[in-house]
Amino acid sequence: MSSAQDPFYIVKEEIQESIDKLLSTFHQWERASSDPEDQMHLMKELVASCESIEWQVDELDKAIAVAARDPAWYGIDEAELEKRRRWTSTSRVQVGNVKKTVAAGEDGNSNGTSGISGMHRELMRLQNSHQENISNPYAKDNDNFIQSESDRQLLLIRQQDEELDELSASVGRIGGVGLTIHEELLAQEKIIGDLGMEMDSTSNRLNFVQKKVEVVMKKTGAKGQIMIIIFLIVLFIILFVLVFLT
Repeated sequence: MSSAQDPFYIVKEEIQESIDKLLSTFHQWERASSDPEDQMHLMKELVASCESIEWQVDELDKAIAVAARDPAWYGIDEAELEKRRRWTSTSRVQVGNVKKTVAAGEDGNSNGTSGISGMHRELMRLQNSHQENISNPYAKDNDNFIQSESDRQLLLIRQQDEELDELSASVGRIGGVGLTIHEELLAQEKIIGDLGMEMDSTSNRLNFVQKKVEVVMKKTGAKGQIMIIIFLIVLFIILFVLVFLT
């Protein structure tokens, strides 16, 4: 994940914009010391901004703490975590100094002027430190992080390609099994059709034989039928003797 897509950097940019706006308002408040009404309005705006930024920085610290439990899962390392903690710490100090200065001015402390000057120097030092951090060697760490994240994404894409190849092979095997089953069903259907035709033919022959027997029975009459039955019984006895007694 590049820094442009990392949620931390998106939130960090928004907070930094709020801090820059806070410092600009703070400088206006310093220059408005001769106008009590304007000073009071700016003071309220500064206090509200400080509280809002402090809350955002606290939430960002919580997110960093969550990422610190398993940095590998989020694709970051200890150096990146330390860099993020240092930024939130610097931001909290900047906001805290503004808040203290405004509170000192609101209390009407007799040493307020010297305190404001001291706080102003501290804010300028922190701003300069922040600018130095932007151009410091941590940019290299960012590049390394982006490169490692890119490598990880390529590895994930390669693994997905392999899984898709395996899935394609499985689908091919299933398709082959389906074709085999289809061919077997066609063969079974042909056998069943042939069997049905044989049964129809046999049924027709039996009907023919039955009709012939009925014709013979009618021609021979009752006496002839008795003679046929006696003949069949004798034939059955002879066959029984030949099969079981010899």
